Amino acid sequence: MRIYHGIQAFKRTGYPVVTAGTFDGVHLGHQKIIRKLTELAHLKGGESVIITFWPHPKQILNPDSPLKLLTTFQEKADLLQSLEVDHLIRIPFTREFSQISSEQFVKDILVEKIGTRQLVIGYDHRFGKNREGSFEYLRENAPGLGFEVIEIPRKDVDHMAVSSTKIREYILNHRIHLANKLLGRFYHFTGKVTRGQQLGRKIGFPTANLEISEDYKLVPSDGAYAVLVSIDGKTHPGMMNIGFRPTVGADSRTIEINIFNFEQDLYHKEIQVQVVKQIRPEIKFKSLDELSVRLKQDGEEARAILEQHSGRL
Repeated sequence: MRIYHGIQAFKRTGYPVVTAGTFDGVHLGHQKIIRKLTELAHLKGGESVIITFWPHPKQILNPDSPLKLLTTFQEKADLLQSLEVDHLIRIPFTREFSQISSEQFVKDILVEKIGTRQLVIGYDHRFGKNREGSFEYLRENAPGLGFEVIEIPRKDVDHMAVSSTKIREYILNHRIHLANKLLGRFYHFTGKVTRGQQLGRKIGFPTANLEISEDYKLVPSDGAYAVLVSIDGKTHPGMMNIGFRPTVGADSRTIEINIFNFEQDLYHKEIQVQVVKQIRPEIKFKSLDELSVRLKQDGEEARAILEQHSGRL
């Protein structure tokens, strides 16, 4: 998959089959549209093209309540590549760009810059200034502009009952296992291992403290989780705690990973964490001994969860 940082960098292909959207999370509903896109491109001997907007429009238009995202740009690109998309065009979203009319978007970008031959959209997709562009507009104007519009019917998407908003709500409300079902994969994030207070090591549960550089990346609700940890291309089972560690009176939120049967030095390494299921919400224990007992129980539960979910959601 080729990635273009700006519409000007894109060079026309022979038969572009195009779709556009933010695609945050690349969830099952998005995948339905993308599979149709690549299928049509193959049938026509063309190439699939996805237009996405970055930063996310809501981050620019609602700066006072910035949206936490399910995917960074790189994560989104990796997921789209796994779906065999040929081209990904990243259009920088600005307030100025938000004022472009639907007519201008269609003529300047879809027609002039890309040379769209087929446009695939979801049944409720809208675009342009104030989301004024609709399927009806496209259906009326597309023939005169030289491309065909293919709509993904409501019945093909609605039965999934999936949206990025619903997935965010699940992740923030201790229901990440339901978010995973709508994503069609385990929710994941990547971070760098930093040095912590090493309290876990003192009670027999050494942890890797993870720092996520993208402050817009959505972090799950506080609690203990069963996780899969990818390090240098290998995946390891483990458990994770997110929260303020009330038992030891910590004053900042941390992400701590205990990797089972793992003793290598991870400081400054980038690791990826797949969040399989929450074990429990964060709890304040009466003592470190009580915490240690509970961590042992958490580890047993995490192992059972990971064995149950091996190879599937």
